[in-house]
Amino acid sequence: MTEKVRRIGVLTGGGDCPGLNAVIRAVVKSANNIGWTVIGIKKGFEGLMGSGNSEVLDAHDIRGILNVGGTILGTTNRGDPFKYAVIKNGKTVLLDKSNEAINGFKKLRLDALVCIGGDGTLTIAKQLADKGIPLVGVPKTIDNDLSATVTTFGFDTAVSTATEALDKLHSTAESHQRVMVVEVMGRYAGWIALNSGIAGGADIILIPEIPFDMDKVCKKIKNRYKIKRNFCIVVAAEGAKPKGSGMFTKASDTPGRAEVLLGGIAEWVAKEIHSRTGKETRSIVLGHLQRGGNPTTFDRLLATRFGAAAIRTLRENKFGQMVCLRPPNVVSVPLIEAIGKMKSVPLDSDEIITGRNMGISFGD
Repeated sequence: MTEKVRRIGVLTGGGDCPGLNAVIRAVVKSANNIGWTVIGIKKGFEGLMGSGNSEVLDAHDIRGILNVGGTILGTTNRGDPFKYAVIKNGKTVLLDKSNEAINGFKKLRLDALVCIGGDGTLTIAKQLADKGIPLVGVPKTIDNDLSATVTTFGFDTAVSTATEALDKLHSTAESHQRVMVVEVMGRYAGWIALNSGIAGGADIILIPEIPFDMDKVCKKIKNRYKIKRNFCIVVAAEGAKPKGSGMFTKASDTPGRAEVLLGGIAEWVAKEIHSRTGKETRSIVLGHLQRGGNPTTFDRLLATRFGAAAIRTLRENKFGQMVCLRPPNVVSVPLIEAIGKMKSVPLDSDEIITGRNMGISFGD
């Protein structure tokens, strides 16, 4: 094997996620152990384009970060070099500034790049790879919607956070005999809602993959009250939608943001439940709580395995790849396999079947 990589950059893009620091730590330790230098690039691709600082990362910089949430490199949802937002004549215009990113790569004298992110970050990584940048991707998202990997780090922590919230809501819901509607993240996939809903003892779970009927949702609630179970827990994925309608969205305050901002489903469902059943109902949005906090043991381990695997992949001169979990091993696949198709919840999945067996309503 001819070793071509000696000096690499690492960046985190998109939303933050528990386990990012664990990946960075593993990248630095694994690279340093074979004599490579690691350059930490701040603020994602904006840093590569010169808007953020960069610095050499060594053992001192990564000390004590394994169990810390967030990312020491910072991250942003802006800064797509292929669709960079600038204001011209009072209007937002998207420009292709990918050559600036390539020049930044060369200016830092990098041999390769490790890009840690979700589908948006990895799509940009694929485009940069197509333009000749040697790189490897590491899958990060609490949504668990990336293809090619069984799971992504951050997901387990997000599910644990949502489950803990549901545990706490049970007591107050029962005390006040209320219906609690909890909105969780997940964008267009229902993995967080489904897993936390089952683990947290929800009575109704609404996910994007199964458009729901409010009449059936309310019927489930009424039936619970008839048997003197005078409270109800509803978990709604932010991308869930009623039959014949679209997802609930809100305006973004971030210029050039590619993805639509989802939100508002819990408030709408709560109002509909109260109107149709007369039951006292409250809505709760967990929001960014699911992105924060220390990663679980599972996520720390998976993130560490991914970081070490990224260095192995680069050392083998396998570029344009993404590391992924294919139990029992972490392997690498072409980036296109990860971003080519979103991983939705299969309607015949064991989780769905289990939920139905347990009497959970999916509103259908």
